[in-house]
Amino acid sequence: MKLLRATLIAAVVLAGCGQAIAQAAPDAGKPVVIDLWPGTPPGGGGPRGPERIGQSGTGVGAVSNISRPRIEVYKPARPNGAAVILIGGGGYFRIGIGHEVMPTAKWLAALGVTPVVLYYRLPADHWPAVAPFQDAQRALRVLRAHAAELGVDAKRVGVLGFSAGGNLAGIAETRFADSFYPAVDAADGQSARPDFAGLIYPVVSLQKPFDTTRSSRELSTQADAVQAYSVELHVSHDTSPTFLAQAADDPIANVGNSLVMFDALRKNGVDAELHVFDKGGHGWGLGDPGSAVAAWPRLFAAWARRAGFFSSVDTGPFAMPTAAPRAPAADDAGPDDN
Repeated sequence: MKLLRATLIAAVVLAGCGQAIAQAAPDAGKPVVIDLWPGTPPGGGGPRGPERIGQSGTGVGAVSNISRPRIEVYKPARPNGAAVILIGGGGYFRIGIGHEVMPTAKWLAALGVTPVVLYYRLPADHWPAVAPFQDAQRALRVLRAHAAELGVDAKRVGVLGFSAGGNLAGIAETRFADSFYPAVDAADGQSARPDFAGLIYPVVSLQKPFDTTRSSRELSTQADAVQAYSVELHVSHDTSPTFLAQAADDPIANVGNSLVMFDALRKNGVDAELHVFDKGGHGWGLGDPGSAVAAWPRLFAAWARRAGFFSSVDTGPFAMPTAAPRAPAADDAGPDDN
């Protein structure tokens, strides 16, 4: 498979609470865990019982039934100060921690970037539609409040979202000035604006004709969800520099999502880079080795490096991100990585 050439390449060119720090990479399984809220999360509602981890189909490793929103921070062996909050997809009814987030966290840690895994509340678990957006906004502030002890440069904090997580990351980078919740402590004095954003096969718009995703359905419990959570409607000149990657044959989140976002970014003078692959489908995470979509981590890291967010030193893992091939499996609940 090959990258779409010519016009798309030309377009790309034109776009301009503290705890002890874990001294281990993600595969050691010893993150610093920080609860997002000092007490009960805002908004009411929520599930009963423990968190659930999917055991079959595309749900393997996906987490749901979340009542304890939090971030898990992994310290790289040689941190360079940059940090990325990772936001898995799953249609706002589960979070793709296993196949999207953790492989990406391991790759980022190998680059010296601090991976921060976000466990956010899900509307499908009887939380209000605004809950995930509250959690993402709070996560950025909490991370910056703990930046010094975590070895993070508070001016190099980005978000990287997959599918529905791309929608969540997109709202975080466009509506950072809006108050999704009342301030609860000193951490809320920190900026909620990410310094950069990566949107990978994202759900950007809830407007027609892109309103067919599960994300759209789960957020529809809020009367004004289409206006509130269609990312392209909120792009301004203050939106964070943004990287986008999607496949032209994506059957879940139409590639038009990335196209309308890229267009909005360009019209507002925001630095942006778009990569469209001819094939790849949806929900590919790092991408199977040898596939066209497996190029996105290298392209993203190169973009972030040129912009000064990542280290300028190229390494083996930087050049050759690895991902274990995923065997085809029947979906246990239908297409949902959106």
